Amino acid sequence: MKIFSKALILTIALGLAACTNGDRFGAGGGAGDGYGAGANGGVSGGILPGSANDPRSPAYFNQTVGDRVLFAVDQSTLSAQAQATLDGQAQWLMTNNDYLAVIEGHADEQGTREYNIALGARRANATMEYLISKGIAPNRLRFVSYGKERPVEVCAEEACYAKNRRAVTVISMGMGS
Repeated sequence: MKIFSKALILTIALGLAACTNGDRFGAGGGAGDGYGAGANGGVSGGILPGSANDPRSPAYFNQTVGDRVLFAVDQSTLSAQAQATLDGQAQWLMTNNDYLAVIEGHADEQGTREYNIALGARRANATMEYLISKGIAPNRLRFVSYGKERPVEVCAEEACYAKNRRAVTVISMGMGS
């Protein structure tokens, strides 16, 4: 019984000690008061770091700015819509200079493997050159072509082909600038 009493007293003491600092999660009171951690899990201003609503996160880049541009059949010329997306990418990359980018060039499944690798390279290069023209340092960018090897969708319809004719900007944390 002596061990049980000591364990019970220790558990109660630890429980009370954990409850003594009502402001331990930052300004604005403790859990359950409608402010600070109780309202949003310790997240300031409703922005969860790393989430799609965090303007500095890769998720925000992918979902809000846009990580891909599409191309016409057998083309590597950037459309006005593609340029608008790349303008947003350039702005994001200028603001978040700790990130590097790899531009992946892709093609639809029509044509030979060799042709599509070359076409994917032209698409990725056109995308990279556009970002450089907008002020992104060339040492932060590189490109790779996958040709028709990594389709988004597989089917023999134009709707699928159109989604596969793309350049995708994949960002990753760099060593800083």
